[in-house]
Amino acid sequence: MRFVLTKSEAQQADGLVLKVRETLLGQRTRLVNTLRGHAAEFGVIAAKGTSQVVPLLAAIEAEAGIPATAKAMLALLGEEIAHLDDRLKELETKLLAMHRANAISQLLATIPGIGPLIALTLAIEIDPKAFQSGRHLAAWLGLTPREHSTGGKQRLGGISRAGHERLRALLVTGATAVIRHASRADSRLATPWLRQLLSRKPRKLAAVALANKMARIVWAIMTRGEVYRQPTAGAAATA
Repeated sequence: MRFVLTKSEAQQADGLVLKVRETLLGQRTRLVNTLRGHAAEFGVIAAKGTSQVVPLLAAIEAEAGIPATAKAMLALLGEEIAHLDDRLKELETKLLAMHRANAISQLLATIPGIGPLIALTLAIEIDPKAFQSGRHLAAWLGLTPREHSTGGKQRLGGISRAGHERLRALLVTGATAVIRHASRADSRLATPWLRQLLSRKPRKLAAVALANKMARIVWAIMTRGEVYRQPTAGAAATA
């Protein structure tokens, strides 16, 4: 079944802010990788991550064997990365204000694993009225396992490539964060359902299963307009 979502001009404008941020994040990632790659050509190795850019630039400047022209070009890449960092901080401040002004986004942010940016993206991109149930939303996002039948037996495989890739990735990222936190001994996020899931499935598959459940919760909250409530021990065990 194909679902068609319609958006108001205001939603399209808000969605554009999110898309521009995503574009700038991609540009920054490419620049950081380019900087690391060129630095490695001169024997200067750095770990991955934007937090390593400043130490890498300092190491490049301190390396006597790198020609001045190469240092200037690598420093130019560093300046472009810093410029994108500033633009991203401005956008994130704007997006946080948008989240605080969006009632649905604030409700969605009460779900474990969903922070302000993910909540705002879901609030802007999803119209709950377009889906008959949370299961239909999860299927639209591509979080439903493919079914295989062999010899009369039904088996569930990996998730399909269909669906809304960006929203699916955000929910899986949020689910992964929940699983990481749930591994702590004192974590309140380690529900009986999640413990049982982790005992049976590798973490990556468990993250997809949890993202599927989160999608259903998202639909329920958007439909009912209620704050998320952590299931009681008995209810979680039953689920």
